[in-house]
Amino acid sequence: MINYYLLTKPGIVLGNLITVAAGFFLASKGTFHLKLFLAALAGLGFIMASACVFNNYIDRGVDKKMKRTQKRALASGQISEKSAILFGTALGIIGFGILYFYTNLLTVGVAAIGFFVYVVLYSMWKCRTVYGTAIGSIAGAVPPVVGYCAVTNRFDIGALVLFVMLVLWQMPHFFAIALMHFEDYKRAGIPVLPITKGIFRTKVHMVLYIFGFIIAAILLTFFGYTGNFYLVVAATIGLAWLGLSLKGFASENDKLWGRHMFRLSLVLITAISVVIPFDIV
Repeated sequence: MINYYLLTKPGIVLGNLITVAAGFFLASKGTFHLKLFLAALAGLGFIMASACVFNNYIDRGVDKKMKRTQKRALASGQISEKSAILFGTALGIIGFGILYFYTNLLTVGVAAIGFFVYVVLYSMWKCRTVYGTAIGSIAGAVPPVVGYCAVTNRFDIGALVLFVMLVLWQMPHFFAIALMHFEDYKRAGIPVLPITKGIFRTKVHMVLYIFGFIIAAILLTFFGYTGNFYLVVAATIGLAWLGLSLKGFASENDKLWGRHMFRLSLVLITAISVVIPFDIV
């Protein structure tokens, strides 16, 4: 049973649920609807779990080539391909069913777009193009928008800012992962930026994306969605992340530096998601 659980990539699901909650609370503006909140979390949680199962199915061949993934249930043959497909399908039906009956059609539509981008576009193209990371960032930016739309039933400036923030955050976050597992990606033939364009160019891109993220994060306060406390937290940790990215140009151990960048990116997005509910205007 544990293999089926791991097939859903629970770490990824949990991390994204945190941003779902942030989007939900941002849109709620101090009014909390418990039933709707739980429906948004459960619905998208099942959908993301389903997407991860299908991603594991599509990646089973590539996973066999990388040390960190070769023991995954599908790659190692612990779970059959048919069982994985049935499991992923069941999770998706449950998730979309929950969103359909307890939220609204816009929320269902946004979740469906995220599912399609991740399972079809990202999973199918990440081994074929260097733009796989950018495609994946679109899917990863959907969760907070789902939380937001579940409350408002509209896609407005607030939803757009959240989406842009998460896209810009994910790019350096993913690049950091690529640096941490550079040899694995190279062995598997996955054309991530550090391999196709070089590590120096990757570091330049990371700095630019982080700078853009800071600007986007500030816009939540600029447009009147959050207060000064959020602004200070987002700007402070964002600048710390930017500072660490600049130190990367003098790094003698890119793998270790990438790990530090990865960890700080998680601290950053978690801190922002936690602060939002307490500083809504």
